[in-house]
Parts: sequence; C-alpha cells; structure tokens
Amino acid sequence: MTVHAVSPLFVGRARELAALRDALAEARAGMPATVLVGGEAGVGKTRLLGEFADRADDALVLVGGCLELGTEGLPFAPFTAVLRGLVRRLGRDGVAALVPGGATSGLARLLPEFGEPGREGAEARARLFELVLGLLERLAEERPVALVIEDAHWADRSTRDLLSFLVRYQRTAGRLLLVVTYRSDELHRTHPLRPMLAELGRVEWVSRVELRRLTRREAVAQAASILERRPAPADMDLIYARSEGNPLFVEALLSEGGGRGDLPESLRDLLLARVERLPEETQELLRVASAGGQRIEHDLLSAVAGLDDNALSRALRPAVAGNVLVVDGEGYSFRHALIREALHDDLLPGEHTRLHTRYAEALERDPSILPAPRGAIELAHHWHAAHDSTWALVSAWRAAAAARTSTAYDEQLRMLSRVLELWDQVPEAAGRIGADRLEVLRQTAVVAHLAGEYERSIALAGALLAELDAETDPVRTAVVLRQRGLTRYDLGRPGNLDDLRRAASLVPAEPPTRLRAQVLESLSRMLFAPEDKDEKIATAEIAREIARAVGDANVEANSLITATWARYRFHEVEAQMEEFAEARRIAAAADAYNALMRCSISESDALEGAGWHERAAEVARAGIADSAHYGLARTSGTFLTINLAEPLVSLGRWDEALEVIEQALDLTPPAPYRASLQGLATDIALARGQFDRAEQLFDASRGVLSRGTYRDQTLLPHLRRKVRLLEARGEVGEAVREVAEALAERDLVSSPRYVWQLLVTFAHLLTSAAAGGRAAPGRASVAEEAAASLPRLREVARRIGTEGELQEAQRLTFEALLGPEPPAAQAEALAGTESPAAGADALAGPVTGAVARLGPGVAADDAEARAGWRVKAWEAAAGAWVDLGQPYPEARALLGSAQALLAVGDRQEAAARLERARELAAGLGAAPLLEQLDVVRRRARLGGGGTTDEPAGDGQPLGLTARELEVLREVTNGRSNREIAETLVISVKTVSVHVSNILAKLGVAGRGEAAATAHRLHLFDDLT
Repeated sequence: MTVHAVSPLFVGRARELAALRDALAEARAGMPATVLVGGEAGVGKTRLLGEFADRADDALVLVGGCLELGTEGLPFAPFTAVLRGLVRRLGRDGVAALVPGGATSGLARLLPEFGEPGREGAEARARLFELVLGLLERLAEERPVALVIEDAHWADRSTRDLLSFLVRYQRTAGRLLLVVTYRSDELHRTHPLRPMLAELGRVEWVSRVELRRLTRREAVAQAASILERRPAPADMDLIYARSEGNPLFVEALLSEGGGRGDLPESLRDLLLARVERLPEETQELLRVASAGGQRIEHDLLSAVAGLDDNALSRALRPAVAGNVLVVDGEGYSFRHALIREALHDDLLPGEHTRLHTRYAEALERDPSILPAPRGAIELAHHWHAAHDSTWALVSAWRAAAAARTSTAYDEQLRMLSRVLELWDQVPEAAGRIGADRLEVLRQTAVVAHLAGEYERSIALAGALLAELDAETDPVRTAVVLRQRGLTRYDLGRPGNLDDLRRAASLVPAEPPTRLRAQVLESLSRMLFAPEDKDEKIATAEIAREIARAVGDANVEANSLITATWARYRFHEVEAQMEEFAEARRIAAAADAYNALMRCSISESDALEGAGWHERAAEVARAGIADSAHYGLARTSGTFLTINLAEPLVSLGRWDEALEVIEQALDLTPPAPYRASLQGLATDIALARGQFDRAEQLFDASRGVLSRGTYRDQTLLPHLRRKVRLLEARGEVGEAVREVAEALAERDLVSSPRYVWQLLVTFAHLLTSAAAGGRAAPGRASVAEEAAASLPRLREVARRIGTEGELQEAQRLTFEALLGPEPPAAQAEALAGTESPAAGADALAGPVTGAVARLGPGVAADDAEARAGWRVKAWEAAAGAWVDLGQPYPEARALLGSAQALLAVGDRQEAAARLERARELAAGLGAAPLLEQLDVVRRRARLGGGGTTDEPAGDGQPLGLTARELEVLREVTNGRSNREIAETLVISVKTVSVHVSNILAKLGVAGRGEAAATAHRLHLFDDLT
C-alpha cells in the first residue's frame, strides 16, 4: 500500500542543491549570481526549489511562475505573482516605501492596488524595469533575496525581456540571487527561450544546472520512502523500466497499486489514473479547472462551475489531498502541468468549446474576478479558444489596450494582430470596437515599433499608406508618415526625412494641433545637414509656438533644445546654456522627464564641445542622478555616462573615467552606447601603451558600428582610433593609406568638432611618416605616400573654421605639426577664396586663426625663420591646452615645443619643457609619450630635472648604434633585408645581424613591433 503521494526523502539531488546553496552564498557576499535550472517535465525542478527554499536560512525567497495561456504566456505573470506576495507580506504601503523615490505608479502596470499607471510611451517600459530592479535592490539591502522564476518555457516576450534585464543588471542589486527554471524538453529549435538562454549563458555570473533522471538506486530510495518499505525487486524493475528514472512517473506508477498489477499503456493514462480514483464530482471539477490554465483563482472556478464556496471547497478537497491540486494563494495550481495538459487534452471538442465559453461569460459578468490586465487577456484567450469570432475580436481589442497599460508591447502586438486576422470574419467589426480597420493597422504599426519589430512596423505603415488617400484623409496619412519616418531613422534607412517633410505638409497649420507640433519637432530634430540649418531652426520655432499654444510641454521643451543646438556655436556657450535652462524650466513644470533628460544630455555635450570640461562633468553627474530618480538609469543614464567620461578623459582623470565606463558597461547599455564607452576606453589604452587592450576594445566597438548607420560624432572618433591603432601596431603604410582614403572620400567639413581632433591625428601620422627614408627601387615609400597627402590635409583644414577654444587649440596644434605654409597659400587661406565656409573664423569671435596670429608667411628656404615660426606655433598650442586644463595634449605640445627650441639652440628652455611634459605624462601613465620624451632628451644630451650637462654616451636612442638606426629606419619603411642591403650597400647577412641586435635592444619580438616602437617614439622625425 502506498503511504505517501510524494517521497518524504529528497533523493538524488545533493549536487544540484549544493550548487544553489553555493550561488546563494555568493549573493549573500554581494556577488551577482544567477542559476538556470533545466530539466524535462516531471524530473523534479519544483521539488528542488522547495528544498532549497527550506534551507535558505535568512534569505527572502520570492517565487513567481510563468502561466501558460494558449500558445503564449501571460505578460509579466511571475513578477505580478511576486509583487502580490510582497503586498500580502508587507502591505501596500510597505512595498511603496521600498520603491525608489516612492513613485509606485509604474507598479500599477503589474498590480492595480498601486493606483493608475503613469504616462505611456517608449520610456514607460524602461521605467517599469527600473522599478522592479530598484525594489529588489532595496529588499536585498535588508537581507539576501532569492528570486525564483518557474516555467520560463512559458514566458511571454515581456517576461523574458524583464528577466534578461534583471540578470544583466544584477551586479548593482547587491545580495540578490536569481533562479530560473525551464523544461528542457520543450525547447524545440525555434523556441524563443533558446536564444535568451544562450545569451545569458555568456554572462560571467550565470551558471546552469541540468537535472538528470534518477539512477535505479535513487529510484529505489524514492520508492522506499513513498512506500515506507523497500519494494520488491521485480516490481522495481518494472517501475524503473516504465518510468526511465523520471521521479514524477515513479510516483504515478507507485500510486497504481505499489507497482503490482496491470500498468497503464500510455503516459496520458498514467497521469490520469490518479485523477480517476477521485470522486466523480471532483473529476468533473478538475476537467473544468483544466480549461482555466495551470493556475486558477478560487472565485473564477466557483463562477464557472456554478458552485458556492462551501460546495467548491468540498468538491476540491479530495484533489488537494490526493496531490493533484495544491493551494496557491487565493487559488489553486495543478501539482504538475502534465496533469492539467492530460486533462485538457482529454476533453471532447464540444466540452472544450463549452468550457471556454463558460470562462469567458464568467469574466464578462464580473471583470473584477481577475486583476487587470490579466482579466482582459484571459478573456480574449477564452473567447478565441471557444471559436467565437465576434467576441474573440472584441476581447482581443480590449486586451490590447490592457497590455499597452502594462507596457507588454509584444502581447499588445499579438492581440492587435488577432483583431486584423478576425476582421473579415466579423460583420460590422468597426462598429463593435469603435475603430475602423485602418486605425487598427495604424496602432499595430506603432506597437510593432515599440516592440522592436521595426521591419514589421515599416511594412504595416506601408500597407496602411497604400490604402489611405492623402487628399481625403490628410491627418491620418501624416500620422502614419511620421511613424514610418521615425522607424526608418531608428533602422538607419533612407527616406525618413521625406516621410517627415510630407507629413508636415499634410497637417493643416490652422487651427494649431498637437499633431502638427509633434511632426514639426520630429522633422526639426532629424535635419542634421549644415545646409538644413535655417530650416531646422525655423521648423523648431514653429513647433515650439504650436506646442505652447496647445499645452504640450514635452514638445515645447524639445523644440527649444533643437533650435538652441542649431542656433549657437561653441564660442557662444553661455547664451546656449541660458536657452537650455529655459527648456529645463518648461519640462520640469510639466514633469516631462523625456525632455529633462535631453536637457542634461545637450548641456553636458555642449559644454564639453566648448572645452568647459569641469562644468560638463558636473552637469552629466547631475543628469545621471536625475535619470535614477525617473527610472531611466540604464537608458538615459548610461548615455549621460558617455557625457561624463568624455570630459574626465579631457581633464586627464583617466582612472576615474575608466571607473565610470566600467560601471556603465556593467549595466549592459544599448549597443551604440556601449560602443561609445568602449571608444573612450580605447583612447586611454592607446595613450597608455596598452595596445592589446586597445585592440580588444576597438574590435568590440567596431562590431557594433558595422551593424548600423551612425553620424559623424560616432564615425569620426572611430576612424581616429583606427588610424592610431594601425600606427601603434607598426602598420604605418596601412594607416597612411587609410588617411588618404578618408581625405579623398569622406565629408570632413560638416562636423568641425570631431574633424579637428581627427586632423590632428592625421597630422601626427603623416608628418612622422613623411620623415622616413627613401623608397626601394620601383615603388613609392610610405614616406612619399605620406608626403603626397599633406597638401590635401592642409586644404581640408583651410575649408573649416574653429568654433570655441577647444577647436582653436586643436587647430593651433595641427598647424604647429605641419609647419608654416608658403606665403601664397597662407594669403589664400586668409582670403578664404577656396573655402565654402568662408568667414568661418569670424564666427569664432575673438579667437582668430593661428595663421594670422603667428605672423606672415615664411619662405620655404628660410630655415631660421621656419625654426622660429615653429617655436611660436608650439608655444601657442601648449598655452591653449594649459588654458583648457587638458594635460595630455599639453604634454604633447610641450614635446613639440622642446624639439622646436632645440632646433634654434635654446637647450635651457627645451629642457624645462621636457621636464614639465614628463611630469604630466607620468601623472597620466602615458608610457609611450614618456618614452618619446626620454628619447628626445637622450638625443639632445639633456639631463633630467632641467639640467643640460648630463653625459649621454654616444647620444643614440635606446642604445642603438648609428648603423642600427639606419637599418631600423629602413625596417620602419617596410623594406626587406635584401632591399635594405641594396640601399645601404652592405651584405644581406650583415643586415640580418643588425636586425637581430635591434630586436634585442628594443625588447620586441619582430620587425612589425620594432617599426611600431620607432614610430611611437618618433625616432625619425625631422627635428627642424
């Protein structure tokens, strides 16, 4: 006789239980930990978690399960269950006290007890995710928390997205353990959970536990515990053969007479056998319950069954006692989903339809039986399962609205798609839902965009536009064009401006409407080309006026921000800040957090572009704090982290910048943000000589940028890093060719802020490479290729002006590197005869061009005048960097200044410049720059500390002989040993010996590294 329905002894899971307890210990110590627990149905995942919870000591264990509803799960079901459990435990006010900022309106998207949800929109979902993580963080401050999400194979996309978010951002949550279970036998090749599990498996703190079936010995122990005696070997042989070690099946087989007698032929019969031993009334009620899903509320089952509370409880008691159902809060769950599936599959077609109709009718009569939005979504499911097209369409429309409130955009998209599928089957469908088919199409296109289905959104918008008549319905056509234009922009597709311009032309100017303000604001924001500047400002101003008239503070503030960006230059930053402050005031008055975040982003970006680095960092830090308050720390907040890291890099606070970057990368920001952060870290790695690290970071960011279309602010810094990395690797020829291609093919005029920094990098490379040796017979040398690009480089520089002190410092450095132009070229530059941006220098106010400041042209053959010009040029550049507080470019300018001073014989001043540059470089950890400074000091026989009388041996850098330097110069030019032998008129064997000595003295492994070292140290630059 069977004594227990389940085994009192926990069998065969010691290793898996230890893995969970170890993960909890890591979480308790403040380290992130996530465990993915997989296994086939019935293998014991729920039992394992129950045993783990019993042994969790002081940890708070929160459990939520995904609910199957037709072919999809219920949106956010496990998190709603967890939140409901917390409310029961702590009370509504207790939970509210744990929410950052006390703003619980976002939680109303999961539980109606928290009032009305806040505003909808793209940020609403991000804020909800932030709120859930923030709540878990606060709970974990008091004691360790284990969040268990069961049956993830049923999770809808919204649940999967939130779960993935929590795992990736878990590091910030403190003492939090995440455990996720799923049926591994359910994960067919196209199952949506498969890619998510693969992606999470690459997160360093995620581990996986796969529950195996029991061994025969373990199955015997399980059976003995259930029977309270050891089963007969013959019975156990049969039970193990039939169950194959699945614990659920072992229990079910034992319940069929303890392993004696005839056994059911199929798994379905096996699972139903326990049900069939229950009273007929209970069996009937279980069949009714099976149509309600894995978990069903007591009140809903009572309404569908037509039984009062007492009768329902009496009929269900045998099912609970027989371990078919378990009490779950205010409802019931089947002990195992396989039992419910078997019961539901056993329904006859007529029973299936009648039961789902009864559920739908019960929910129609009393929608309060289930909380929103679950009630609306389950109602849609039941009408659809009942094959009632009319009510399936109506309920799907209502469910879509409920899903939108919960930011469950994928569920909303599914419901709207169902409405479209059923449309032709329902007479007078438009009258039943209060919207025509075109409106349903429009909403579906919008929601597809919100759900990240960009291609589908564009296709739906195109289908809708094909049916719309712009002449008879201009407003709706404009709405759809705006939507498609914004989606095309997000995808980097052409045509976005055409859509927005046409939309603007269709919306009537009178009377003023919110739609016209929105369309014009979107259009103005997308006008990036320099030739569109006037249109951008005018369009933004019109949008602002309309927004003010109709009371749309968000559009008003955003329009002002857009116009301010277009109207002011970097030398007018104070006036620009006044306008941004006005935009901030408008947005704050209406709590328009989207515009407030854009204010912080724009202010910090403008300040950095103007060279006001300290102020830029302050504004970015404040914006990051605000983003946390608004629940946008991992969206707007990570973007602002870029705007914080950039001024920190400028100020030479590199370690602080790296810390900020690392913290932001831990939050797994969107791919474009991640690429920008990695780019700034690449700059630091290059400056510190960490070339392997720089290459890793560069490759990671390149992978992101290769998959989209980006603007100059992203692409030009990326090109600059590519050139610097090629030079650092010794691939100078490739770097020179990259520069030549950029000068020939890229637009290097439209974005002066990013172009000047790029031109300085190009100038460093080309002047260094042009100082190389002669070409091998029959081919141009790298030096000749570099020299050929210098005139084009000067031409590009002449075509752009400078805006603000930062660009002027970059321009001064550029001209100091290239040296004075011939008088004719200089006069032409001052006259602006070749520049499409003639008069651009005048825009810089009191800051004039370096050419004008440094005096008249210098004759090419006047070596003394050229040397004096260089001294003045480098002094001007160094002074500009001092004023801006940027130590790294200051140190590099001081190096140039020292070399220029040495050329005119001023050793005392040169030594002082080198000493100051060395102090700056050492403070930054800029090892390659330190090496260059030491090479110049040794070559000039200058002592340390500013003295000039320290002996320097033979005066050759790095201990190389004069002949070895000659050989290294040729190696740097990419020549083979035979070519070097021909050039220097020595034997190939002798060249080979010299090369071996050079590699040993430089401490490098090959010719490429030797060339890279020579270029990094500028060993062959012309000192004059």
